[in-house]
Parts: sequence; structure tokens; C-alpha cells
Amino acid sequence: MLFQDREDAGRQLARALMTYKSRHPVILALPRGGVPVAAEVAERLDAPLDLILVRKIGAPMQPELAMGAVVDGEQPVIVRNQDVIELAGVSERTFDAVCKEELDEIERRRARYLGDRARSDVKGQVAIIVDDGIATGATTLAAIRALRKRDPKELVLAVPVAPLETLQRLHAEVDAIVCLDTPPDFGAIGYYYRDFRQVGDEEVIALLKRFPAKRTTTPASGFPASGWT
Repeated sequence: MLFQDREDAGRQLARALMTYKSRHPVILALPRGGVPVAAEVAERLDAPLDLILVRKIGAPMQPELAMGAVVDGEQPVIVRNQDVIELAGVSERTFDAVCKEELDEIERRRARYLGDRARSDVKGQVAIIVDDGIATGATTLAAIRALRKRDPKELVLAVPVAPLETLQRLHAEVDAIVCLDTPPDFGAIGYYYRDFRQVGDEEVIALLKRFPAKRTTTPASGFPASGWT
């Protein structure tokens, strides 16, 4: 067992990311499980916190099997896992129908979690994507590709635990990966937490209230401004 809970994982991950503190990064969490981890990172790096609203597109008869993922935006980013689609015998119509259901859930979460909250501007910034772990990497890949379109200066993926082969597939998509452990025979993310209870909407909302979405300015001196929005 590597971590007591997501907060413990976040504290450990923050220690591994401390070299980024002076570069004034923006922390972007994958809800819901990634938010408690990312909150610990944001606190210790004195960084703003925002969400990447991404949903797995699960196979109809096996919802835990990712046949793709979708990220919200003016033009949603959709990543397809063609091998799974073909193996499960999923038609284009069925894929599109499940994708629409997940986009509807993303819209619900956006309204509930964010409301009229300001969003982080990552253009020209160091952006760090945080989750509580990675399994297949489908949702993570969708999040990375969506964030790339927002033109960050540097894109970092930071997670407590993930299978090595998944990280190897994602390596070309980011500028750096920080992962605390890559155990063999990975299994499931929850195996590596003593407490892996589901994170609820109210917890996500409460954590977001503790952190701003962005700094107002970063002075030429290199020190972060005291003002937040």
C-alpha cells in the first residue's frame, strides 16, 4: 500500500514537484478523484487550481472498459481506442450515443463545480495535469491533447501511480512526467490506496473554493503577485 489516501498521495507528489514552484505553474485536476490530490499540490506550490473536465467513453456492456474519452470545450476533443471499439463490436452510432451521454455529464459537472468561477489561462504557462492515478490512459490522453490546444509553455503530467507501459505511451504527448511509482502487474489504481473512497461533488466544490483559478499578475521580478482572482 503506497498511500493512506488521496491527500497523502498529493503531499508526496507535491514534494516531487517542488522544483516547479518558482516557475509559477497552473495546476489542472481531473475530477473527481484527482481534485484532492491536486489541491495538496496547489497548496504546496502556491499555485492556482482549475479542472479539466474529461470523461471516459465506456463500452456499453463493460463501462469500465474505455473505448475512448472526451474533453469539453468549444470543439470537444475525442480520443478513440480503436482496438477496444473493434473488439467490443461497437458501431459508430453506439459510440456517438455514449459520447453524447458523457458530454451531457461534463456539462452537468461544469455547471455544478464551476458555475461562474473564472478559469485558468494556461497560454504561455507551465501547466501541470494531476490525477489520482492512471490505468489505461484514455482519459489522460484526451486531457493532454485538449490542454495542448490551449498553448501552454510546458505541459507536465503528474500522478502518484501508473503502469509503466501507459506512461511510455503518453511520454511523447507531454514535456515531462512525474510519477511516484510504476508497480508491475498494476491491477487497479485503488489497490495502492488504503482509503480510496469515492470523491463526491460537494468535496470537489469545497476544495475549489480554497484556491483561485489564476494569479492576477506575475511581476518582472519573478516573484508571484499577492493578488488572486
